Amino acid sequence: MDFDASDWMHRPKGGIEVVCGSMFSGKTEELIRRLKRAGFAHQKIEIFKPAIDVRYDTVRVVSHDEKAVNSTPVQTASEILLHVSDAEVVGIDEAQFFGEDLAEVCTLLANRGIRVIIAGLDMDFEGKPFGPMPQLMAIAESVTKVHAVCVKCGNPAQFSHRFSGSKNLVQLGETDSYEPLCRRCYLEATGQTEKE
Repeated sequence: MDFDASDWMHRPKGGIEVVCGSMFSGKTEELIRRLKRAGFAHQKIEIFKPAIDVRYDTVRVVSHDEKAVNSTPVQTASEILLHVSDAEVVGIDEAQFFGEDLAEVCTLLANRGIRVIIAGLDMDFEGKPFGPMPQLMAIAESVTKVHAVCVKCGNPAQFSHRFSGSKNLVQLGETDSYEPLCRRCYLEATGQTEKE
């Protein structure tokens, strides 16, 4: 079969990219970086965040290092479909706070030819897969895992240790409630022993 360059050029550009990791690992910073690059290419961008996330700003997506972009806060993943219009690139921050239907929404967008970039925690404070993130990572064309620095020993950290005492799955917080830890320091902090 002959290669037809014109056919290749007109294929949909859609796809799903996931940026995941612990708290303080730079997920939102990486999301903002990718969205700004798409903006430099004059692509139409729409950005969404869960309305529940009001830590830094009620509307803007803000990274821990204070980089920010305007966004549309939504209550549910399906609301994203109402606001996308003619976007070529869709960014979604704090994806772990959405329901399991986020994977279906992202698939619909990608199938329409939209580049979907998602940032979220891959694990909750107990070290378990968080919300829709495992499903999103499974269907994504690209998964980037970023790491924080363990505040105890300086090694790469993949756990978000909550020291506030709350057992609620969702608890918005920053350095007042969470710290990034490596596996060894996380096991020590949670009273677990390392398996040998």
